Amino acid sequence: MLTKRIIPCLDIKDGRVVKGVSFIGLRDAGDPLELAQRYNDQSADELVFLDITASHEKRGLTVDLAARLARVLFIPFTIGGGISRLEDIHQIVTAGADKVSINTAAVLNPELISQGAERFGSQCIVVAMDVKRQGEHWEVFTHGGRRPTGIDAEQWALEVERRGAGEILLTSMDQDGQLTGYDLEITARISQSVSIPVIASGGGGTIEHFYDAFTRGHADAVLAASVFHYGTFTVSDVKHALRAKNLPMRLPPESNNGQELAPSG
Repeated sequence: MLTKRIIPCLDIKDGRVVKGVSFIGLRDAGDPLELAQRYNDQSADELVFLDITASHEKRGLTVDLAARLARVLFIPFTIGGGISRLEDIHQIVTAGADKVSINTAAVLNPELISQGAERFGSQCIVVAMDVKRQGEHWEVFTHGGRRPTGIDAEQWALEVERRGAGEILLTSMDQDGQLTGYDLEITARISQSVSIPVIASGGGGTIEHFYDAFTRGHADAVLAASVFHYGTFTVSDVKHALRAKNLPMRLPPESNNGQELAPSG
């Protein structure tokens, strides 16, 4: 069985890590390099860095951040925000990122998913979906959650898989920053309708929430921010607790009787 992944997310604004509630009310959470090294030491499986206002403000890419992170990290990391061309993907990957996350640009130009997967490999292309419940379905939003698209989230998930995306980063705008649990219904719907990995995001406040996202939401990975940034618990705390509940986790060798579980592929 593939191991389940725990992924801290670092939302970047003006070079600092920030966190809000349902995409608003941002407050400072620290320096991205310092937090990255902390999570590296805590055995995070991956890290995600999202410039949350890049598309909205039409700013440039965080190529320099990718290069600096590549020098200090020993785990895979994803960079997103303001990526709209194949050349943007090339710059980010060349700078050292393992994956890129595209959201707004993917909706505006779905061909970017296909072209990116063909040129750089599906494993490099993560499509981020910011979704909000609208009655009995969930709608995709772009531009950092500012613009509704009218696109049904489940249909969009199938489309991005068909176009070659290697992974979906699914964020519930309703649950984001609430610390009351992930949106298990939409997470399960999408996880069970596509064959590519789905990362659950938005709402993690307790270790039980992580467990639910894996078991009831059928997520392949779970992403969180507030609980890690503000020290509610560490990545290692979560992994040990979930391992005790018989979920496959990649633990440091000394934490698993010298036998490290293989990371997910």
